[in-house]
Amino acid sequence: MELAIGNYLTLKSRSGDRVFRFQNFHINATATHAGQTYNFLPFGFSGVSINRTGDNTEASLVLPNNKLSRDWEISAVNNRWLATVLVMALNPDDASQATVMHQYVGQVAAGNWDEASLQLALNTVLDAVGADVPMRRLTQALVGALPISSNVRLS
Repeated sequence: MELAIGNYLTLKSRSGDRVFRFQNFHINATATHAGQTYNFLPFGFSGVSINRTGDNTEASLVLPNNKLSRDWEISAVNNRWLATVLVMALNPDDASQATVMHQYVGQVAAGNWDEASLQLALNTVLDAVGADVPMRRLTQALVGALPISSNVRLS
């Protein structure tokens, strides 16, 4: 039996009223895992654990750019949706045979797009070792106008 690696993605709003489930392996097909159905969407995922202690780093999702995906991407960034990515060992011939190898849970922290793709940056929800809340990104909404000069002093 041949095995391959694929990803199952669940994106949900913080209130839980909007949920999207996608998988990136079985082309033009759906896959089922733990009673949930995942539709095909070509996307890339770059989440990893970087050291022996299991501390997660920021991860990213790369998705196709179209009107539909841009609409919910804006909502995901503005409302800090949660993303769960299951890295799966899959049987290429049978979508029902899947084993979870790694699970990454992150909060959508930022997003952008170009002509072909859109990217979502995910911050880890909790540090695996210290159970610390992730650091926040500094945005204009949090800190006000940013300086336009390099002559800045912190006091």
